[in-house]
Amino acid sequence: MNDPGHHAWIGLGSNLEGPREHVERALGELDRLPLTRRVDASRLYASRPVGPADQPDYINAVAHLMTRLSPLALLDQLQALEQRHGRVRGRHWGPRTLDLDLLLFDDCRLTLPRLTLPHPEMARRAFVLVPLAELAPAMEFEGQTLIRLAAGIDTDGLHPVLPAG
Repeated sequence: MNDPGHHAWIGLGSNLEGPREHVERALGELDRLPLTRRVDASRLYASRPVGPADQPDYINAVAHLMTRLSPLALLDQLQALEQRHGRVRGRHWGPRTLDLDLLLFDDCRLTLPRLTLPHPEMARRAFVLVPLAELAPAMEFEGQTLIRLAAGIDTDGLHPVLPAG
């Protein structure tokens, strides 16, 4: 039990049925996944939807986990958590109650039918890159630090959400 496990980075998003509550609740639930603990989480961010524009804005965040699960076992746990939040897989990039994306898993590079690591869209999405850089600014990705990548991305339509209360 001394093995701390693997570093995993999870992107969270929601734009239906109380999106802030879905993301905040999911952040707590990530800490209760088997063989997993949440190390940190970014602030919440509001963002415009990617894809169909006829849907509400999203609430997004990124979480840093330590896990002893494999990438596919973690993906299974994330998808089960989405289901508990009422996730319905409708149209591509459509609205959802909860979306959990496995962004990074240590320095693993993987291409499987169900999972590609690193997440193939990660560096092109401000709602992922900005909160990820908030948590790990010095981490390198594609030969640059995350903070440098985040500084060069278009953040129009992305803004931090004020704390509740």
